[in-house]
Amino acid sequence: MSRILVVEDEAVIRKALRRLLERHGYGVDEAGSAEEALERGGLDSYDLVIADLRLPGAAGTALIAPARPTPVLILTSYASVRSAVESMKLGAADYVAKPFDHDELLVTVRRLVAQGRQDRQRRALRSDLARSYPVEGMVGECPAMREVFERIARVAPLDTTVLVLGESGTGKELVARAIHERSARAEGPLVVVNCAAIPEALMEAEIFGHERGAFTGADRAREGLVEAAHGGTLFLDEVGELPPAAQAQLLRVLQHGEVRRLGAAQARRVDVRLVAATHRDLRAEVRAGRFREDLYFRLNVFEIVLPPLRERGSDVERLARFLLDKTCSRLNRPALALGEDALAAIRAHDWPGNVRELENAIERAVILAEGGTIRAADLGLPQRRRAWDNDGGEPDSSLEAYFRRFVLENQDRMTESELARRLGISRKTLWERRQRMGLPRPRRSDRR
Repeated sequence: MSRILVVEDEAVIRKALRRLLERHGYGVDEAGSAEEALERGGLDSYDLVIADLRLPGAAGTALIAPARPTPVLILTSYASVRSAVESMKLGAADYVAKPFDHDELLVTVRRLVAQGRQDRQRRALRSDLARSYPVEGMVGECPAMREVFERIARVAPLDTTVLVLGESGTGKELVARAIHERSARAEGPLVVVNCAAIPEALMEAEIFGHERGAFTGADRAREGLVEAAHGGTLFLDEVGELPPAAQAQLLRVLQHGEVRRLGAAQARRVDVRLVAATHRDLRAEVRAGRFREDLYFRLNVFEIVLPPLRERGSDVERLARFLLDKTCSRLNRPALALGEDALAAIRAHDWPGNVRELENAIERAVILAEGGTIRAADLGLPQRRRAWDNDGGEPDSSLEAYFRRFVLENQDRMTESELARRLGISRKTLWERRQRMGLPRPRRSDRR
């Protein structure tokens, strides 16, 4: 039964309203003034508040704010445009002029009660979604993800450097976007830089810019990605891949708020917030002499650690369903369901490529699925045993298995550029496939 509070100082009208509403199935409480209504408390627990505009003491509109999200219907004997407009400006859901027509009043009451119920349902849904998806695109209810969401909320408003740690494919860029969008820099640019995808020879020029004539082919000056992020946020993904010279340049940005383009005599002032991310253990990189200790301390002001998907328990199924809905919508496919065998396969898989691997598997399944249900075979998940390590000693003949085997067998003696050339692909494509397949890139000291 919907509950309505009637706030009216004229007892005759108040009792008449009560009888009318109760005859039509509503539960009704009464108050003779705004003060009495406020003393009752719990205004937001009603489905509707009906209040006279002119009450002794405070006006009926004084109940609008305390009653939120409950709608307030204003009754007025002063049926002028001005009084109606003023009430609506203050947040009244609607108004009815006295003397009111019973049928007209009942129609308005039904509409507002229904609207209020729908609003409550939407708020409840948003609350549920916020608990599961407090960061857009990130789904998780396990304790580790709760900690991630809490740390994002805590650090986002503060203009400090953030270091995001986690395996490839765990969602580090989503964290950076969430921090940017919740910060005072949200209206400024967010510049995303994947340090692992930029050839080492071009790294400094791309990130920090260059002047005309700084190197062969530099026929004009160009601002770098740091300058492009001025007034906003710079996200350096895989910051552990920066070569020593680029590390020194980045340290200047953090220490002095300035950047010097290649070939420039003077530094330029920049105002950027830095969010950096890596899948590496930077402490170990510092000990090994591959990463500057002073830069590490500058980066590691506030740390957010993303758990791998294999450690997130039931989040895997929750995330799979979220990605399925998202992918069906993006590909304009009717809604699909995950069959029990598909769910079992998802639970059993280790997900070395983390969320990125799951997203790719779901997209493949959406494309291949027949009927309304996704089966395990549609996901294309590999056998748990490695293809080249089977009992018969015969390698799997698939291209993916060949790629995996070739990279793992040769990465210790070949550079990334040589691996890419031998495979007939670009260095960027090699990096992308490593990410998708969960193949770690060798340390810099192991590459020539």
